[in-house]
Amino acid sequence: MMHLDLPLIWAGLIAFAVLAYVILDGFDLGVGILFPFVKGESSRDQMMNSVAPVWDGNETWLVLGGGGLFAVFPLAYAVIMPALYAPIIAMLLALVFRGVAFEFRWKTQRGKFIWDWAFATGSTAAAFFQGIALGAFVQGIPVADRAYAGGWWDWLTPFSLTTGAALVIGYALLGATWLIYKTKGEVQEKCVGFAWISGALTLALIGIVSLWTPFLNDHFMARWFAWPQALYVMPVPVLVAACAFALYRGLRDRRELMPFIASLGLFVLSFIGLCISFYPHIVPSSVTLWQAAAPDNSLAFLLVGAVVLLPMILLYTAYSYWVFRGKVDAAGGYH
Repeated sequence: MMHLDLPLIWAGLIAFAVLAYVILDGFDLGVGILFPFVKGESSRDQMMNSVAPVWDGNETWLVLGGGGLFAVFPLAYAVIMPALYAPIIAMLLALVFRGVAFEFRWKTQRGKFIWDWAFATGSTAAAFFQGIALGAFVQGIPVADRAYAGGWWDWLTPFSLTTGAALVIGYALLGATWLIYKTKGEVQEKCVGFAWISGALTLALIGIVSLWTPFLNDHFMARWFAWPQALYVMPVPVLVAACAFALYRGLRDRRELMPFIASLGLFVLSFIGLCISFYPHIVPSSVTLWQAAAPDNSLAFLLVGAVVLLPMILLYTAYSYWVFRGKVDAAGGYH
C-alpha cells in the first residue's frame, strides 16, 4: 500500500489556502487602500460595489488557513502565535473595522465620510500588519524546548516594517488592476495611473526584500545561491520579469484584464519563492513540517473532511465570481 506523506500534503493545502486568501482578499483590501485617493461619492460607490459581492467570501481562506494550522500543525501554531500575537490581533481588529464600515457606509448620508475613512484605514492597517507578521515570520522565530523563546517586540524590526509597507503597496497594485478590469470611465482612468506607480514600487520592493531575505538565515542563503539548489529556483526571477513585462504591456496597451493577471502572477511567484526558502521548515529555521505535525491518524481523518470541503469552497467561490462578472457601474449594476 502506498504511503502518503500526510504532513507534506497538509502543508500544501494550508499553503494553498494562505495564497488564495492573499490574492483574493488582497485586491479588495487594495480597493480600500486606494479609497482616499479617489474623490466623489459616485466614484467611491463604484469602487466599493466592485468588491461588495465577494469580499466576505474571500476571507473564508483566512479562516481555513488559520484553523488548518491549529488542527494539523499544533506545535507550529503554539510557537508562531505567541511570537506574532500583536500584529495578528491588530490585523484582525482592522478587518473587523473594515467589515463594519462596509455595512454602515450604506446606512447614512451625513456620516458617510466617517465610514469612508474607516474602510480605508481598516484596509490599510490590515494589509500593513499582515506584512509585518510575514516579515517577522520570515526573519525567524526563536524556539527553545518546543516553545517561543523570544521577546514581546521581536516582531518589530526594519525588515518587518519593510515587508509591511511592501504588502500595502502590493495590495494597492492588485486593487488598482482589479478596478481597471471591473470599472470604466473616471475610476478606471485614475486606476491606470495608480497601477503605474504601485507597480513600479511593488517591483522595487520585491527586489529589495528578495535580496535582503537570504542574509537573514544561512538556510535561505544555501537554498537560493548554493549549487545545485540554485538551479531549481532560477525560473522564479525569470517568471517575475515576465510578469513585470506583461504588467507593463497591459497598462501601456490599455488591456483591461492583463494587468490584473500579471499582478496576481507577481504575488504567486513571490509566495512560491518564500515556500522554496522555508522548505522543509514550517517555522524558519527551527521546526520542520514533520516535527510540528499532529499524529497521522488525526491528519488522515482531517484530510477526509478537506477532500469534501475544499471543492465546495472552490465551487461556490467560482460561482460567485461568475454571477458577478462584467463591469460594475456607479449604481452597483453589472452588465
